[in-house]
Amino acid sequence: MIFHAERFFSYIFLLVPLFLITGPAVPDIVITLSVIFSIFYFLFLKKNEEILRTNFFIISIIFWSSLLLISFFSYNKINSFQDSIIFVRFLLIPFSAYLIFFKKDKIFIRLLILILLLVVFVCIDTLFQFFNYSSEFGFGSDIIGFKSNWYGRLTGPFGDELIPGSYISKFGLIGYAYLVLTKKFSSNKLIHSIYLSLIFVVSYITGERMAFASYAMGLFFLFIFLDGYRKSIFFSILLGLFTLFIIIQLHPFYNDFKIIESTEFHQGLKIEKSFKCNANTEEVCSKVIEVQPSFVEIIKNFNTSAYGEIYLLAYKMFINNPITGIGINNFKYMCEANDFYKNLMVNYDCASHPHNIYIQWLSEGGLFVFFTFILYLLFLITFIVKNEGEKKFKIISLIVILIMFWPIMSTGSLIKNWYGIITFFIIGVSIRLSQFKNID
Repeated sequence: MIFHAERFFSYIFLLVPLFLITGPAVPDIVITLSVIFSIFYFLFLKKNEEILRTNFFIISIIFWSSLLLISFFSYNKINSFQDSIIFVRFLLIPFSAYLIFFKKDKIFIRLLILILLLVVFVCIDTLFQFFNYSSEFGFGSDIIGFKSNWYGRLTGPFGDELIPGSYISKFGLIGYAYLVLTKKFSSNKLIHSIYLSLIFVVSYITGERMAFASYAMGLFFLFIFLDGYRKSIFFSILLGLFTLFIIIQLHPFYNDFKIIESTEFHQGLKIEKSFKCNANTEEVCSKVIEVQPSFVEIIKNFNTSAYGEIYLLAYKMFINNPITGIGINNFKYMCEANDFYKNLMVNYDCASHPHNIYIQWLSEGGLFVFFTFILYLLFLITFIVKNEGEKKFKIISLIVILIMFWPIMSTGSLIKNWYGIITFFIIGVSIRLSQFKNID
């Protein structure tokens, strides 16, 4: 019976990348049930000696304990204890993947194939939506029928969520690992280049700047460190840049407007779009639309941008509570409840979190949680480096971790369902990949 339960959970756990496309609810249910089974497995069956000897597991428990400990000093203890306690389900995801669900090569390879297919699907679906464009209404529906509520932003198959770039940038190199490890594709440089450049192009056109920047950085490090694949990686970069040049020159989205006003504020780029009033007349109509500010304006006026005000608020919270922070998931609560903090948000409403993992741990957990999180990352990297897999798989794993935890970028909140699940699931996959040796 236990064997059948393990097999069942292995396959529903394998489908988490698919469930993530549906939103946070289904993957959260799957992860929670799978982790509960894992706890039972570790405590009452086997593997408990193996996991207890793993330094990475020990530091994971220390990190979790630090969240619980600072919750005693938090301003809103209910928020802090509630999110700290259930955070353990995220921290157990990597061990569930590594020691139970993806232990067998056959299942793990199926996971890599699924991720490869899903990444390609999201790219194609998002491209379909990108070319389904009109100046009047912006991007139309994707293949499934989803349409963005934000002019100039793409949803792909994610409904009303603007995250296709984030999804493919995080999972993209894991899908690439399958092309590297299987004999059928490992030497096919053209397939490698097309796949990598496809993600490069799509992550750019989504408008998710951090997704594009982190993936581009990942490609750069792949080119530097992945011996034997540099030609295909270099060609993928050239192909991606050339394709983007053509798209930017020819696609109307980048050419059918004039700028009326450009500021650093949220939706601070005001543009005028021109289009035919209807199909039966040459009369030209126009409308003014507010879209994301340009990157240059944000950098030039960072202090008054949305990110500048949010980061300053988080910094003040940290300075006032340097050791234990304000409490986990207390950022919005303190911003709204404390007049000093609220007044720091001059141009914007209080955000739900600081939009950077490291700044969030500093402001909500203080130096105590921040240092245990840094130790967590160091032990994770050490665990991957010391794993017994082939060098090329370790390199891909480390670059995937770098993409997710590069400090100088805006991020989601690790304590939130979707972002927490995708992050720790990929950590588990990366650990397992770093163990991989060969394929028949």
